[in-house]
Amino acid sequence: MSISELPKASTLKYGDLVLPSRYLLSPLAGFTNLPFRRICREIGGVGLCTTDLVSARGLLEKSAKSLQLIQTCEVDSPYSVQIFGPNPDEMHDAAQFLEEFGVDSIDINMGCPVDRITKGGAGSAMMCSTDQTIGLVQRVVEAVKLPVTVKMRLGWDSKQLTAPRFAREFEQVGVVAVAIHGRTREQGFSGVVDLDGIRQVVEAVESIPVIGNGDIRNVADAERMFQETGCQGISIGRGALANPWIFRQLCEWETTGQFQPPGNFDDRLELMLRQFGYLEEMVGPERAILMFRKMGHWYLKGMRVRKALRHQFQTARSQAEIHQAVEEIRRDGPVFGTRTGVLPEMNIQVPSGPVERW
Repeated sequence: MSISELPKASTLKYGDLVLPSRYLLSPLAGFTNLPFRRICREIGGVGLCTTDLVSARGLLEKSAKSLQLIQTCEVDSPYSVQIFGPNPDEMHDAAQFLEEFGVDSIDINMGCPVDRITKGGAGSAMMCSTDQTIGLVQRVVEAVKLPVTVKMRLGWDSKQLTAPRFAREFEQVGVVAVAIHGRTREQGFSGVVDLDGIRQVVEAVESIPVIGNGDIRNVADAERMFQETGCQGISIGRGALANPWIFRQLCEWETTGQFQPPGNFDDRLELMLRQFGYLEEMVGPERAILMFRKMGHWYLKGMRVRKALRHQFQTARSQAEIHQAVEEIRRDGPVFGTRTGVLPEMNIQVPSGPVERW
């Protein structure tokens, strides 16, 4: 079944921007680069892809890293760039830079819990400064004609659950949607997503869509998110790394009540090599080998490849060594199951321990 043959799922509107489905790829540091976004598009079902978080200052300084993060191509549409930073002027100017660059939407990061981001007053730390944060978001909205969204957590900690108030205020200054990860910054990725907390955000706004995020590993998780929160869309990060077919499955489920299984061993190997090839096109073979190690690790674990062969792929330093590792992986097949059968579901590990140590 080609992308054009996918059943027509519910669309979602970000202001005047119509998204082809309500299933979105979350921004995920180190993973949601252009090669991964391309393969999600090719499988089908994704309504919007968002980049890894990008420093507003880095964009204004035109740093190579920041410009690489916002790279796109014809098939990568619609797409959003997520920016972060505590300085309203820099965020304003970065938004205007992105509008000229040609992005479809701009997302403001208020959810990143990592210490190096929050110490500077960005990410989740913005949830502790109500007036300043609302003012910064309004500056970004007023800077561009593009739809502006915000991604945030429920609050800094269990005593400061500020997301409902922020969502209400953001709607008043022109934000077209908010995405909520159902944990506080203090939680990091521990515990489980608070669906009731997300529901309170849904109830706090008048008309803009609220996007639920967190712990969506499969169709059943998505169905529960919709039923218990009333959210209008779902954003998926690590669940998509483990299963890039999840957006397609959700569209099939929504329209037919059934869905095809994710790719088997052979499908995943082909997809991994295609994504690696896109990365080679973007950064060259030497850098691609180094940059792909983290993504390759999760592909191979999901394919149930033997540990020794995973290690061989991870330590490859040349195209020849990559080719040799891939051929041995292809011959060996999965440790559990078959090449053409459904593989066991895999969860992507998240950082553990106190957030301040990440």
